[in-house]
Amino acid sequence: MEKRDVIKQYHLPVEVKFCRKCTISNQRPRIKFDAQGVCSACNFAEYKRSHVDWQQRERELFELCDRHRKHNGEYDVIVPCSGGKDGGFVAHQLKYKYRMNPLAVTWAPLMATEVGRRNLDAFIASGFDHILGTPNGKVTRRLTNLALRYLGDPFQPFIYGQTNFPLHMAVKHNVALIMYGENGEVEYGGDEKNALRPDREIEDHDKHYFSGLSPEFWTEHGLSAADLRPFMAPPHEQIVHNRTTIHFFGYYKFWDPQENFYYCTENTGFTPNTERSEGTYSKYASLDDRIDGYHYYLGYIKFGIGRTTSDAAHEIRDGKITREEGIALVKRYDGEFPHKYFQEFLDYCAITREDFEGIVDSWRSPHLWERVAGDWRLKHVVWESR
Repeated sequence: MEKRDVIKQYHLPVEVKFCRKCTISNQRPRIKFDAQGVCSACNFAEYKRSHVDWQQRERELFELCDRHRKHNGEYDVIVPCSGGKDGGFVAHQLKYKYRMNPLAVTWAPLMATEVGRRNLDAFIASGFDHILGTPNGKVTRRLTNLALRYLGDPFQPFIYGQTNFPLHMAVKHNVALIMYGENGEVEYGGDEKNALRPDREIEDHDKHYFSGLSPEFWTEHGLSAADLRPFMAPPHEQIVHNRTTIHFFGYYKFWDPQENFYYCTENTGFTPNTERSEGTYSKYASLDDRIDGYHYYLGYIKFGIGRTTSDAAHEIRDGKITREEGIALVKRYDGEFPHKYFQEFLDYCAITREDFEGIVDSWRSPHLWERVAGDWRLKHVVWESR
């Protein structure tokens, strides 16, 4: 496999630094560190606690709902929701507290898990209209193979659909308001341009969610525009004509994933997995897809940031665990290989183990990785940082 220049592709700094408050490093794309060595996500978490008037934000939410509320039985808000704790929290709050009439929409997982499907069914049964978008399986598998090879992320086809399918449903059902959960760019560290606003520009999709490559890019690799249409956004003029706007519930309500979990166990029938997810310590997040583990594992290879690092960083910011506890969890679980669905994953992507190992090694940047006694090892780890 051709060696990838991760630094150039993702504009990464060569010198690796770790946040002084959490476990994240400066290798996360678009994250910023201040002069005190604190990441933008930690600074935003402190801003939420200290400077936001949440009563005023809720008044803004009521006003937003009133502007979009319909009284004729039609849907007045689209909620992207897989049946998990976050989308379930948003949909349930909008319907039962703010008296909206949401349409929940789900872009089908690449390889659905039993627990994910069970939670989706329970969510629907708790009182929601719902649409599942399932693209051509053959095209999706081909696109997954290509994304793995060229982006180092087999999850990119799902991200396309997860981002663009709600736009299709908004246009189709004449619903102007789409309500997502949190703004991941500011909650987890990224582009801060939308940190103080409730919405986002649709034009930011390619940069924030598609690694700079829109679905149209893959026509250069044997897929047709017709193949890719379900993964693409509706024509821009349709989005504008529909007056489509994308908002984040986390702007209006203090966003706490663990509290969302507790809420949904009581209100939408959500149940955690019976075992922790490979690569981390949690049992209640990102449960829907058997390919999840490879998305997180490739992120560990490309950036030195595994699933535990991300989970622990957020729980430190939320005050659930200390930094010392987070570091211990990272040391124990980060980079754990996801064995459970490995053969199914290889079959789905139509590759061999040797192919996979070659792809993985092509994404190992020499500023992060070194060979020691025949094994790959990260040069920089949070438990040895100062």
